[in-house]
Amino acid sequence: MKSTILIIEDNDQNMYMLSYLLEKNNFNVLKAFNGQDGLRQAKEFHPDIILLDIQLPDMDGYDICKNIRHNGVPNSTIIIAVTSHAMGGDKEKAIQAGANGYLDKPINPDTFVSQMKKIIKANKKYE
Repeated sequence: MKSTILIIEDNDQNMYMLSYLLEKNNFNVLKAFNGQDGLRQAKEFHPDIILLDIQLPDMDGYDICKNIRHNGVPNSTIIIAVTSHAMGGDKEKAIQAGANGYLDKPINPDTFVSQMKKIIKANKKYE
């Protein structure tokens, strides 16, 4: 069975690249271009994995992560922050907000899926 990934990302090019790579690697992909839609889809569809941009126009990604963790989305959902917001302490802040892992942008198309799977496997919830 394919895992379902919700991508919460406001940049069209990044969304295209992430969804292309994931669909090519046999994942079902849901897309949200802002935080509110991402929260709605997370609660409605309970994806296995959420790729979350931290810098969104309508909501802070850290707040979205906290909201997902405390509002009916299964604890088994893996949240990975994917962001260019890579300053000292940002990875720790994402983990404290409830993320299971953190990947920097720009992503490397050749290694992105394997990096993501490594985070999922480390959380022992990947099929």
